[in-house]
Amino acid sequence: MVPRIGVLANSESAAWDGFRRGLLELGYVDGRNVTMEWRWADGKADRYPALAAELVQLKADLIVTSSTPATLAAKQLTSSIPILMLNSAYPDKIGLVESLARPGGNITGFSNVGPELAGKRQQLLKEMVPKVSRVALLWNPANPLEVMGLRDMQAAAAVVGLEILSIEVRAPEDFPAAFAAVTAGRADALHANVNPVNTRNYQLIVDFALKNRLPSGFEERSFVVAGGLFSYGSSFIDTYQRSAIYLDKILKGAKPADMPIQQPTKFEFVINLKTAKALGLTIPQSLLLRADEVIQ
Repeated sequence: MVPRIGVLANSESAAWDGFRRGLLELGYVDGRNVTMEWRWADGKADRYPALAAELVQLKADLIVTSSTPATLAAKQLTSSIPILMLNSAYPDKIGLVESLARPGGNITGFSNVGPELAGKRQQLLKEMVPKVSRVALLWNPANPLEVMGLRDMQAAAAVVGLEILSIEVRAPEDFPAAFAAVTAGRADALHANVNPVNTRNYQLIVDFALKNRLPSGFEERSFVVAGGLFSYGSSFIDTYQRSAIYLDKILKGAKPADMPIQQPTKFEFVINLKTAKALGLTIPQSLLLRADEVIQ
């Protein structure tokens, strides 16, 4: 019988090309020896429960999730179908798994965020723009991991002499008020968390930053390709490609409960030199040499 794989995610992206490549390397071809069921929330996190229910009703043999809200939605609907999460943060602290070493339930996969990454981004921003003092953070307090992430970011920012201006964005209609708050708060730099709302509206965020001459730092490369200043974070493409190994093991009988949560092994530092010039910034040569990619 051909295994049915459900995918519960925000939207199509380059990272999923890595996932497909990983599957292909292990001999999995959609429509031949595996059936893929793709479900996209399209920036609306409240759609995850209904989409997860569809995959459970289809009797998927495995559900792949790409965010904490997606994983939580799947977890609430099934304790028997294996769940492979691809980029959740703090899974042990928010109750997705018992521990990183022994998840203990029907969920395993990959964690992509840690306190050290928040610190690294603040350090890089300060190196690029020494005069920066107040960074506006666009985040969603409805996501428990973002609440933890805010604390990490505030602690990391204090070390390098930065202040975090907290701006809540729970839905797309919140952006006008959020942008007004950034301006009113006299932020001189901008950061937006990777979450369904921000990712779906990344061009809007990047355009606002450019128009208002705000240096912007992100976790994910797509924001920089769109015109953000820089990104530093785990490589989603690499993680998604590696996830195929876990998928293969689960389909062959391995139990998620016994499969340790994997940490990122590859990180990406991307700089948009065109944006730097538009902002009147001269990026130190030392940073350009350290970058994995420089967009001209």
